[in-house]
Amino acid sequence: MADNPNPQGKGGSLVLNTLSQQRAGLAAVPAKHVEQVSTELFTSLFVLESEFRFQPVPGKPYYLYCKEGTYRLSINPPSMWSADIAGRFIGECELQPDMTWTLALADDMADDPAFMDELQRKREAFEQRLDDADSMDEVLPVHEKRLGFYRRASAFALAHSLGRSMQQSGILELSYAEAQGRLKHDSE
Repeated sequence: MADNPNPQGKGGSLVLNTLSQQRAGLAAVPAKHVEQVSTELFTSLFVLESEFRFQPVPGKPYYLYCKEGTYRLSINPPSMWSADIAGRFIGECELQPDMTWTLALADDMADDPAFMDELQRKREAFEQRLDDADSMDEVLPVHEKRLGFYRRASAFALAHSLGRSMQQSGILELSYAEAQGRLKHDSE
């Protein structure tokens, strides 16, 4: 076996290395039904709208805060921050191996009517985007210039993952209503 002429990766592309690492975990992405895709996409997009400047790692907990109307994802748990510095703790997030995000809301957030109303408005706007799209793949995040590098790379990996799942389920090119109809038909 030949020696690696570049063992430290010097001169390697941060972009290519990051995208390659994120795509590596997608080898066995399962088929998903439309409601699962919808829920995972909404949650993931909510997390990706948060500011962060680090490369998230699947399986590691992250912490979502809101300060002055801006959401931020952090590696630091609430026990390490004061609310004055970090803002209000929203919940714990985790990047899944298939590059989707989960969010477990903090107890006080689940009981906060103003936050839950905001979340409901965001969900309704998201569902309107789904309804307006000609096909499910149109709502997947594409190159979003407004996102920072790691957020953009994460959005790319999310789109790739959910796109593969929807393709395996046969709903990628269907409208949201058609995909829901297929789910109803399959469950009968």
